[in-house]
Amino acid sequence: MQFNREQSGGNIIRSFSAGELRINDAIFTNHVIVSTDTIIENWSPEKIMNLSIADFSEVLSATPEVIVFGTGITQTFPPGALMTDILRQGVGFEVMDTGAACRTFNILAAEQRNVIAALLVR
Repeated sequence: MQFNREQSGGNIIRSFSAGELRINDAIFTNHVIVSTDTIIENWSPEKIMNLSIADFSEVLSATPEVIVFGTGITQTFPPGALMTDILRQGVGFEVMDTGAACRTFNILAAEQRNVIAALLVR
């Protein structure tokens, strides 16, 4: 899936297909966390059903307005406790398949929103 939306400066997610994510001109084959100015490579979260707030500590330390969580090629919801814990931090938390998360990240970033995407590539 190719994305063509342009934004001024910062990280832009160019494409996603199962197993491969292109941010700017770099290709990633492992899970990543991306904000408009930072990319954290090789994010190693637990399995979706075992996720906890600890898996998002690095994301939350950046105090985003919203976290867009891409769960791979299909949308899979993490435990409700995780979602509740993140919402209690005053941070929005949206769960969607990774393709949708990439598109949403680009739109929110273009709107100058403080967004971070936590993306499962496989």
